Amino acid sequence: MAENYIPSTIDWVAEQIAEYEASGGTRATTLRDTGIPIIVVTMRGQRSGAVRKIALMRVEHEGCYALVASRGGAPTHPDWYHNLLADPSVSIQDGATPQAFTVREVDGAERDLWWQRSVDVFATYDDYRVSAGEAGRTIPVLVAEPTA
Repeated sequence: MAENYIPSTIDWVAEQIAEYEASGGTRATTLRDTGIPIIVVTMRGQRSGAVRKIALMRVEHEGCYALVASRGGAPTHPDWYHNLLADPSVSIQDGATPQAFTVREVDGAERDLWWQRSVDVFATYDDYRVSAGEAGRTIPVLVAEPTA
């Protein structure tokens, strides 16, 4: 899924992903200065059909990953959330080798469980939840499961 790649328009995101991938997942492995490990998620853009990549905080449990569409508590979902709804087949790199995953949005008790796992990694998600809620938005939580 490397053909027709369009890097992020946010310079530091594009640079981190490039460094992470170029090093086989040994450099640029944390989210800026937080010390929190990241994963790189590769997907197809729903409108462009181009390959898009994002770095997200690593929230892993038994080989599955939470993808929290927080957008820092903004009133709208991130573009990548819509990409994943349109095409849930992704690649996730957590270390040296990317692997195939299928993404699904979770709700109810399962969402609550994955939300808590995410907050345990990055407590600020709860602040984002409040900000998004004030704008009438519930932050989506998606789970990436290995493709069989």
